[in-house]
Amino acid sequence: MSFKQLFEQWNSYDEIESVWKEDLQQLARDEKRMEDAFYRDLEFGTGGMRGEIGAGTNRMNTYTIRKATTGLASYIKAAGSDAMSRGVVIAYDSRRHSPEFAREAAHTLASNGVKAYLYSEPRTTPQLSYSVRQLHAYMGIVITASHNPPEYNGYKVYGEDGAQLNLHDADAVIQYVNQAGDALHIKRNDVDENLVVHLDEEIDKAYIEQLKTVQENPMLASNTDLKVVVTPLHGASGKTVKRILSETGYKHIYYVEEQMEPNGEFPTLISPNPEEQSAFEYAVQYGNKYDADILVAVDPDGDRVGLAVKTDGGYKLLTGNQTGAILIEYLLTQKKEKGEMPAKGRIFKTIVTSDFGRVIAEYHGASTEDVLTGFKFIGEKIKQYEETKEYQFLFGYEESYGYLVKSFARDKDAIQSVLAIVEAAAYYKKQGMTLVDLLHVLYERHGYYLEGLVSVTKKGVSGANTIKNLLEQVRINKLSDVAGVTIQSQEDYYIQQRTFTDGREAEQLLLPKSNVIKYFLADGSWVCVRPSGTEPKIKYYFGVTSESEQESIEKLEALKTSFTATMNIYLED
Repeated sequence: MSFKQLFEQWNSYDEIESVWKEDLQQLARDEKRMEDAFYRDLEFGTGGMRGEIGAGTNRMNTYTIRKATTGLASYIKAAGSDAMSRGVVIAYDSRRHSPEFAREAAHTLASNGVKAYLYSEPRTTPQLSYSVRQLHAYMGIVITASHNPPEYNGYKVYGEDGAQLNLHDADAVIQYVNQAGDALHIKRNDVDENLVVHLDEEIDKAYIEQLKTVQENPMLASNTDLKVVVTPLHGASGKTVKRILSETGYKHIYYVEEQMEPNGEFPTLISPNPEEQSAFEYAVQYGNKYDADILVAVDPDGDRVGLAVKTDGGYKLLTGNQTGAILIEYLLTQKKEKGEMPAKGRIFKTIVTSDFGRVIAEYHGASTEDVLTGFKFIGEKIKQYEETKEYQFLFGYEESYGYLVKSFARDKDAIQSVLAIVEAAAYYKKQGMTLVDLLHVLYERHGYYLEGLVSVTKKGVSGANTIKNLLEQVRINKLSDVAGVTIQSQEDYYIQQRTFTDGREAEQLLLPKSNVIKYFLADGSWVCVRPSGTEPKIKYYFGVTSESEQESIEKLEALKTSFTATMNIYLED
């Protein structure tokens, strides 16, 4: 069926909700937008689904939510009555239509005989992860589009261990979703209200008590003059962050009042993304007013956090890799001082995350393991080693500002991270150091590790094809160097193979299949190219190291310029 025929089907459907009817009227006047809304079904992938809100098969709306949840309910029913009675925990953040989408998911589950635990107000993604474990639920759903613009929303699915579904289970769910039929015409049975359980304050209290275990030095809170500015960026984390910092005893915490209430329009922000300098605009004003030592910004669903540190030149926004390095240094130092460093402690990071954390961990006697991009792979490793006892989880992180300190949650947890960051800042302030000072100590000890990211957005049908073509062309036209530096080896996760330029025999990669290529250069630098899993983007990641900051800056800029120019050739074809 063509996109125009699908549009007519939706437009002529008598029972369509008024909010989507209004959107259809706008699409009727814009054929390009109409095509994008109907040229395909919104993809339910290994992490769930994410897309623009609106009418259409390729949009987030009541009907695509109902289809996804119908498929999920069929998956749970196939697992048996125990899975159905254990049920699904559902949380949502502050985005447009999030409460309605969460209720639709709960009612669809209940109409299929599956118990649904539903939060009545916005809660963070890590609290959802914790709640699945605490309630011994079979699965979890969170309605969120993380840091995407206001016009987006999403639907993420979690397994019984509290982590996002592993690839095997995700593939099984995807099959059930694809078999659910035409989203517009899926009818819900009568809802058994006894199967919809509304969650209350008890889960909040239990999560707060677990958060307190993140502290390495609880006495620091009442013995520091550290000043901190916090903003939840209109997201779901405001109440929880405020509560944990109050209950642990920190005194000089200042909240950006204009951004404390959940608001999916993000009225004071250009982008609700703590990776962006603009997200700190209000926090910087508060920081200057109160002479704050650090500023922390949490993204809308509460799983990622950005950190800015006061310097002589103003507030410096740290990268995700830098914050990760600081937390590894602090946490492992504390464990060693208390004699709590395990013999087989392990850090987990993604393949596009800096090796800076690896060398810091090794310095303290811990090993590091790389996983594919996506925190579900870290969650999967936590579960694996809990069962085998081969390694003990110490810390997990990714360069995109996501960290996990304690494994009572199985997704990145910005609330844990805020508590750990504030404690680390308090600890080093007592030693006369800022967190930027600490970074320079680490650079002098281990080398100047710098990283960069270039993202290119390609929307719509043509954009998806362009991104697909780029990866195909890169595999056909193999690179020999980047910025004049020889490529020594290449890891292609799609064919799961590592190849070398010196004639050595290729090696098999043990990580799961993924459309990612990573190049390792002769000077220790690396470059990685991958399509975003949540946005219409192709991303290039860069990592360099050298003995001086200036040399690393120059190497990084050369790599970014050269590689981006090469990729632009394929994007323009």
